[in-house]
Amino acid sequence: MIARRAAGAEGEDGLGGLGGGGGGEADEDVHQPIGGAYGGSLRARLDALGELVGLSRTRVEGGVLAEAGRVLDEAAARQRLSAHHTVVAIAGATGSGKSTLFNALAEVPISETGLRRPTTSAPIACTWSDGAAGLLDRLAIPGRLRRRPLAGGDGDEELHGLVLVDLPDHDSAVVRHRDQVDRVLALVDAVIWVVDPEKYADAALHERYLRPLAGHAEITFVVLNQIDRLPGDAADQVLDDLRRLLDEDGMALGEHGEPGATVLAVSALTGQGVGELRELLGRFVRGRGAAALRLTADVDAAARSLRSAYVAEGRAGLGERSREQFTDRLAWAVGAVAAGEAAEREWRRNAGRACGTPWLRLWRWYERTRTPGGGEAPAAPAVVEDELTARQRVEQAVRTVVEEASAGLPRPWAQSVREAAVRGAEGLPEELDQLAVAAGPPPGRPPRPAWWPAAVLAQAAMTLLQIFGALWLVGQILGVLAPGLLPPVLVMVAGIVGGPFVEWACGAAARGPARRYGQDTERRLREAAAGCGRARVLDPIAAELMRYREVREQYVTVSRPGR
Repeated sequence: MIARRAAGAEGEDGLGGLGGGGGGEADEDVHQPIGGAYGGSLRARLDALGELVGLSRTRVEGGVLAEAGRVLDEAAARQRLSAHHTVVAIAGATGSGKSTLFNALAEVPISETGLRRPTTSAPIACTWSDGAAGLLDRLAIPGRLRRRPLAGGDGDEELHGLVLVDLPDHDSAVVRHRDQVDRVLALVDAVIWVVDPEKYADAALHERYLRPLAGHAEITFVVLNQIDRLPGDAADQVLDDLRRLLDEDGMALGEHGEPGATVLAVSALTGQGVGELRELLGRFVRGRGAAALRLTADVDAAARSLRSAYVAEGRAGLGERSREQFTDRLAWAVGAVAAGEAAEREWRRNAGRACGTPWLRLWRWYERTRTPGGGEAPAAPAVVEDELTARQRVEQAVRTVVEEASAGLPRPWAQSVREAAVRGAEGLPEELDQLAVAAGPPPGRPPRPAWWPAAVLAQAAMTLLQIFGALWLVGQILGVLAPGLLPPVLVMVAGIVGGPFVEWACGAAARGPARRYGQDTERRLREAAAGCGRARVLDPIAAELMRYREVREQYVTVSRPGR
């Protein structure tokens, strides 16, 4: 009957213990996760933090992401446990009276007190209601160190849902004690720091705990104990100095209705101020927001620790101007400009061969026959040097675009951009050489426009006029034809002058097609080089920059304050 009555009582208020024997409905209520109580902002920040870690694992060192991973793990672990309990740790230095305060709040002697130090060698827990077994298991507090404030009952209703943990001294000479303090402080929902008039300004307390945990001010209580030892208004003076030190630590104080740490003076031995502390703790526990506040502060701290890995110094990215300059450098390295000029010269040279006077072509043939090797230009002796120079130009182009793309990026992402570009640039010079051959001008002579046959016929006509005039003049000299010097001379002069004129006209007409032919050759090489450079270098860089922008957006969500 007693067991059934206890189970029924737990079922009525929905606080059946994780280790208790409540019914199925009570268990469902107890196991309700606090995730449903997370505010929209906190939920969004946790989701963004998870995305941030997932997207960054291959880019950012594991040590940088360790704190973020711990926060996510602790958030998931706390969410699975009771939402109806608030775990508050009492921490302090040796002789500060934290165990005495612990007993005063429980109103029964639970934690050992006395002159022997340390009096607390392991965390001791006191729960004001059932259902906190999972939370205590998470803190690794054994069953023999779990207490209740009053034997046989739920204790003070004012503190219903409170789980109070008395920690070992944070300045204990025993290393194991200090490790236990650090471990439990990372898991509890709130902390009561107990200081005394002698050690409230201890550098170890402020530098190791209060200053690093300044962002957790809303879940922090700083209690000046042993004020019964201070005469007159000395307690107020010490309390004011304590507030000053906390302000220097960067810890906001919850005064004038503003969120922040709670600072008050008590005497655990005489009971002065203990009632006020109990009342404050009661309101704090009934609010059931400590776990969310703790998580919010943890996310804030994780965001601060990750800032250097995600916040760029300037505007990061690869602009259109940088892309165009990279393409220009590759085109120069592959010889697009030189190839276009050579193609234009070849077109005009071909036009000169087709439209030149027969006598000029005969002279050129004669000169070629006199030149050893048939007049062919000797092979360039510096081919290897030219290849090396082209390779160096490609490498310089890649280095330049990488520097421009990674300028201002956080170190991990700048490194990922460099690595992506280096991987893509492997074999780039060789591929550009192949593209230069494939996209360059076709072998042989350039194509001829439709008007070239007419130009050849005109040049042939001018040559025939020269021959006809010469024969006419010879016939007159030999007496075969009637004398008359002027007509044959005019015919010869017309042929002699007309031949160069036709050649000049053809050259002028060939300038436009030659220029377009050279420009087409340069454009093909430039487009081929640009496509190759884009696929091998620019696209991998753009992918890394896109990944950075994604994680940057997630980081903005993580670092955005709010409830």
